[in-house]
This record gives sequence, C-alpha cells and structure tokens, in this order.
Amino acid sequence: MKILFIGGTGKISMACTRLAVQKGDEVVLLNRGSRTQELPEGVRVITGDIADEENIQRLLQNERFDSVAQFIAFRPEDVERDIRLFSGKTGQYIFISSASAYQKPLSHYLVDESTPLYNPFWEYSRQKIACEERLMRAYRESGFPITVIRPSHTYDEHEVPVSIHGKKGSWQVLQRMLEGKPVILHGDGQSLWTFTFNEDFAAGFYGLIGNPHAIGEAVGITSDESLTWDAAYHIIARQLGVSPFICHISSDCLIRYDPSLRGPLLGDKANSIVFDNRKLKRLVPGFTAFVRFDQGVARVLRYLKDHPEYKRPDPEFDRWCEQVIASCGAAV
Repeated sequence: MKILFIGGTGKISMACTRLAVQKGDEVVLLNRGSRTQELPEGVRVITGDIADEENIQRLLQNERFDSVAQFIAFRPEDVERDIRLFSGKTGQYIFISSASAYQKPLSHYLVDESTPLYNPFWEYSRQKIACEERLMRAYRESGFPITVIRPSHTYDEHEVPVSIHGKKGSWQVLQRMLEGKPVILHGDGQSLWTFTFNEDFAAGFYGLIGNPHAIGEAVGITSDESLTWDAAYHIIARQLGVSPFICHISSDCLIRYDPSLRGPLLGDKANSIVFDNRKLKRLVPGFTAFVRFDQGVARVLRYLKDHPEYKRPDPEFDRWCEQVIASCGAAV
C-alpha cells in the first residue's frame, strides 16, 4: 500500500509510521520536517505546511494514495480543506479524533462507539466532534471514504503518563516521587482509566488501513486494561523504587488554581471510563494490546535512563504543586 501520514512523527503517529514501514508499505509523510532523524529508513518526507492549501495541492498534484491518515486536524475547517485536497486522490481518509469526545458526564461507565458524543467541558473535544460530523456528512453526501479513530490516553517511550503535569511534561511528577514529596491526584483516585502504549495503538491502527469494512465507521483503539488512578500511581512509584505520597484534591479545587484543567479533568480524566473494544477486534481479528501499564512504565524509565534530555525539570510546576497542596490538600 501507498500511505500518506499527515504528521507522522508524533506520540501516536511515530509508532504507526514505524509499523507501516516494517510491514513493507510505501510510507510518505507530509509535515514541516521536524523529528526526521528518528524516522526509519525508507520513509519519504514531503516538507510543507498542510495549512498552506495551494502549496500542498501543488506538492501532491501527481500523487495518489491507498490511504491518507490525518493526525494533526483539530477544527472543522481543517477537515474541510482535506476533503478538497484528497477527494479522488485516496481510497481512504483516516481522521484521528479523541475518546474525550464521548458523553460527559457519562450515563454508563462502559464506552463503545455507540456512546453519544457530547462534551460541554472541553473545547478541544467539541472541535473534534464537529470534525467527525463534517466528515460523516461528506461520506453520506459524496462517498468521501472516511474512517474515524478515537484513541484515549496513549503514551510512548519518552514520557510516563500522569494525571496532571506542567508545561514541560511529566518528569517533575516523578521527581517529586523520588524526593518523597506529595504528588497530586484529582478526586479520590478511584476513578478508572485506560493507558495505551503507542505500539499497541499502532497495531490496531494498521489493521484499519485499507480495510474496506472500516469505511464510514468510527472505531476506538485502546488497551483493555483499566486501572484506578491510585493503582497507576502506585505502579509508577514501584517502578521508581519508592513509596508514593499521594495528595487527593478535588477537581473543582484544582480548576480554581488552574482554569485550563477544566477540560482535561471534568471533560476527560475525572470520569471513570472502561472501553469496549469489540468493534475493533471484529474489524482487526487478533488485535490485542500486549503492553501492560507496569511494563510500559518500565520501558519509559529505561529510555529516560539512556536519554536524560527528556528528564526536564519544571520548577514552576513544582511551586504550583506546593501552593495547591498547602491550600486545599488532604494528603493520604
């Protein structure tokens, strides 16, 4: 297959790029040329800004693809542009949406593709919903061959996933654990969450590329492992060789200190969610997520040991944690 990835070097998409190359496909990336040093041999990169429609149309005028995967569209106007660019040029257009688009608050903890899309707490999710709606309309009206994919909390070897972190990523949370400082968890830590290693996501994703049964469908891709946030933090601490000092703070209090957390918490992580992946497994027989959370965390820590440049201190976030804990913390 000849596949175009718009993006292709991000947390989710890099694993998809590597797997497609490993499978022997012709892989073309369209992006601004960052992180090319990490790409596997054989990938062709077309350097350009997808927002520059006229230039992209020129760059792709002689190209046709079996599948186009869009990893960096966030607004309806982004997919509107893509419909113009790729109509008649691809057998499939894959849009990466988000599981945060699912109904909040949930009427039932078990989520599948039939769960309503509704998120009054997070603009990011509402924009993803609007993108999905526009693409579904294009499929119904003109047969534009869309597949919508909804990932949840997907991580890679560069960073351990956590509940709340600062602008420099999650390392400062781990550093607090190592120093015996309290780390913040939203709520009581008992809500259920799902973490998916990017290589597992890529396996499900690859099975949908060129899959005729995926056209016109929305499909979630996550691990089947559900953990409470408390359990996840205890796993992280165990891998670090320490005991966690967890401070449970209500989402409302955290949002008062940082209003930008309203979407990521009330619109996502504060909800107890279990994903039903039966549709994915029907479309991709044999799919299994192999990387348990404890194994994924161990892999990240090994990578960080060899790549200390990803251990980015964040004193600003550290001070914020101390302020919030002093004001409304109840360490447990």
